[in-house]
Amino acid sequence: MKTFSCQCGSTLHFANSKCVSCSLLLGFIPEEQQLSAFTKNRNGQLQASSNGLLYRQCKNYSQYDVCNWMVPIQDSHELCVSCRLTETIPNLADENNIKLWFRMEQAKRRLLYTLLKLNLPVINRFTDPISGLGFAFLKDQVEDEFGNELTVKNYVSTGHNAGLITINLDEADSASRIQMREMMQERYRTLVGHFRHESGHYFWDRLIKNSPRLDEFRALFGDERLDYADAMRQYYQNGPSNNWQNVWISAYASMHPWEDWAETWAHYLHMVDTLETANDFQFSVSGNLVANPLVNSADYSQTYTSTSFTHLFNDWCRLTAVLNALNRSMGMDDAYPFVISITALDKLRFVHEIITGDNGDISA
Repeated sequence: MKTFSCQCGSTLHFANSKCVSCSLLLGFIPEEQQLSAFTKNRNGQLQASSNGLLYRQCKNYSQYDVCNWMVPIQDSHELCVSCRLTETIPNLADENNIKLWFRMEQAKRRLLYTLLKLNLPVINRFTDPISGLGFAFLKDQVEDEFGNELTVKNYVSTGHNAGLITINLDEADSASRIQMREMMQERYRTLVGHFRHESGHYFWDRLIKNSPRLDEFRALFGDERLDYADAMRQYYQNGPSNNWQNVWISAYASMHPWEDWAETWAHYLHMVDTLETANDFQFSVSGNLVANPLVNSADYSQTYTSTSFTHLFNDWCRLTAVLNALNRSMGMDDAYPFVISITALDKLRFVHEIITGDNGDISA
């Protein structure tokens, strides 16, 4: 994630909605992938300092302050392209849900930023009911409206189904998420990580399911036609395979080829987003400037080459070694608690090839 600049010269961050120096309203323009300051013209309309065009705030920005994206003035839709993807929001009668909803939308926007940078398709399910992407943020139903415990409880499972990504609202609550992380014996569990993982399932349908590279996928990840319910039951009964570190990028990836793909996909998004951040701050390791994989440059060609992935991965190894060392110095857990085996590396390279290849024909 890169930083931006206000018209006053101050540094702006992706989540900002107001410049702390000049107090101007800020808004992200997804069409240009730019965070801009806004002033009002003589007609009271918001004009972007970055391009001089007119915009208005997303309804979820002006009404609930859970968004900071803008809508072009000529667009009749009340919501920005990010909020249009959210099909179900939590019950806002509970004030705490507004805070959790904000965190959900913020993590989703981080995901979308990277997807757009990678030129991946982001189309809502109203525009494309067959192949579109949507989100539902739901909460476990364990009490009635009066606070009485329900006899029949409804628990929400985070997952993906036919383009709709559902995420349990409790994942936006830090205490609940950490409790679940400990119970599941996971070393890494974050809200943006959920979004990246579940987007992997969506893009498997879009990029792999009917592609000429399906056989290659099966050779690397396994046959996705294996019974998923049985694989999940065995994983939760018996735990991951004993040698998972030698084959898979995480323990959960060993459950089923679909989960292996989604975990690998999420890790690739972790890599490119974090490397862009490091590059934006001109971060160097042992004199080597970390390159930005989200730009078309001599370092990373948008057309796949073995050199581009090798450079990306070498930068990632150097960077995560520093990140983990810094965290340990602060008495914190490793920022990146993973060791990538040769087999997992081949899978990451495959994801890189799929993303940086020709995405022109990606119908599901």
